[in-house]
Amino acid sequence: MEPDDIKDGYPEIGAVDSGKNEKKDGMSFLEHVEELRWRLIKSILSVAVMGLVAFAFADQLYKIITIPLGDVKLHYTEVTGSFYAYLKISLFAGITGAIPIVFYQLWQFVAPGLFAREKKMIIPLVFFSTILFLIGAGFCFFVVLPFALKFLIGYGAEIMTPIITISSYISFAGLLLIAFGFAFELPILGYFFGKIGLVSSKVLGKARPYAVVVFLILASILSPPDIFTQILLAGPLYLLYEITILLVRLTGKKG
Repeated sequence: MEPDDIKDGYPEIGAVDSGKNEKKDGMSFLEHVEELRWRLIKSILSVAVMGLVAFAFADQLYKIITIPLGDVKLHYTEVTGSFYAYLKISLFAGITGAIPIVFYQLWQFVAPGLFAREKKMIIPLVFFSTILFLIGAGFCFFVVLPFALKFLIGYGAEIMTPIITISSYISFAGLLLIAFGFAFELPILGYFFGKIGLVSSKVLGKARPYAVVVFLILASILSPPDIFTQILLAGPLYLLYEITILLVRLTGKKG
C-alpha cells in the first residue's frame, strides 16, 4: 500500500491492506438492507422467546414492578384486563431480557464497515451496553419511578381519589424503564464514535444547545405523555451528555 493511501494511521476508504487495519465491506445497498432485515428478525425473535419465558413468571414480575406503588391498589375495568396486563409485563420483560442479543445484532450489523481492530470492540461494547441499560432501568425503578408516582398520584389527592388501572400503570412504568435503559446508552455511543473519529469533545461541546432540544423531543417520545416524567428523563439525558463529552475527551481519537 502506498503512503498516500494512509491518513492518521488508517487506510483511506478503498485502500487494500492485508494487515490489522483491513476493512472488508463489499456489500451492495440491497445486501445491507437484507442484512438489516435478518438482524431485525433475530432481535424480534429473541424478544418473543424471552417474553414467553417471562410470561411463565408473570405473577412474580407483577409483584416486582408494583413495588414502587407502595400501598396504592391497582384495578382493572375489563374482563381481560389482568390477562392483557400480564402480556404487557411479559413484553417489557422480554425486551429487557433480550437486550444483550439485540445489542449484539446491532453491533454486528455495523461491523462490516469497521476496521479489524475496531471490530475487536464489539464484544466489550455489547457487554457494557447491556450493563448501562440495566443501570438506567435500575435507576428509574429505584429513584425516578417512586418519586414520579409519589408526585403524580399525590397531586390533588386531597380532593380526588385516584383509581389506577393495571394496564395504565404497566404501560407507564414499562415505557419509563425501557426509556431510561436506552437513555443510558449515550456514553457508549459517544465512546464508540469518538474512537473511530466521527465526533470529538469540541464538536459535542458546541452542540450543547441543540442537544438540549433533541433530549426534550426524545423525552416526549420515549416517556409517558406528561411533562413531569419528560423532565425527569431529559435531565439525566443532559447529565449523561456531559459525561459523554468528558469520556470522548479522554478516550477519543486524537487529531
